[in-house]
Order: sequence, then structure tokens, then C-alpha cells
Amino acid sequence: MLKIITKAVLAAAFVAGTVGTSVIPAAAQDLQLRVGPDGVRPVIRDRDREMDRDRRRGGCSPEEAREAARDEGFRRPQVTRVTDRSVTVQGFTRNGPDRITFANRRGCPEM
Repeated sequence: MLKIITKAVLAAAFVAGTVGTSVIPAAAQDLQLRVGPDGVRPVIRDRDREMDRDRRRGGCSPEEAREAARDEGFRRPQVTRVTDRSVTVQGFTRNGPDRITFANRRGCPEM
């Protein structure tokens, strides 16, 4: 009886050790499968390069801010201040001189 219990304990310890070493930590997915007219293609993504490209492109350029101000109803908009966080544009509205501030991100969202 003692042999059976000893073998069962050893087998359980072996299984527990094997299960503990077979767990694989989660990893980011860097492989995409794109389906198109030419079939299924694997695409390996380089997220660091994508982030660098987005960082180089920057956010809201002065031209984009002027266009966004015109869309908001400003006449003769002029960029008066550009910081890392915002772009300030002054111009005229129906009520007279006014200013608007945009976040310095892609798309120039209004703050």
C-alpha cells in the first residue's frame, strides 16, 4: 500500500512540475494576416517603427489649425502660439475678435 501511495505522490509531483513549466507568458501579437485580392498574406508589424513615424509626424500643424478654425467659423485666422500641448489661433467671428485652442494631436481636436 505504501508503494502505491509513494508512486501516486511522485506522479502528482511530476505532473505539477510539468504543468508549471509549460505555462507560456503572454506576448504581444506582431503577426497579422491580411486578406486581399491576392490572397492571404502574413504581415510582420514593427510597432516601434510605427510609433516613431507617428511621433515624427507630430500633431496639429499650423495649417491644420487654421483650417480647423475656419471650419469653426473664424475669419482671417492666425496662429498666435504653438506649444507641445496646444495650438492657439486668433481670428474674427460674428461677435468680434476671438481665439480658439486646439490640442496638439492628430486631427486638431478642440480643447
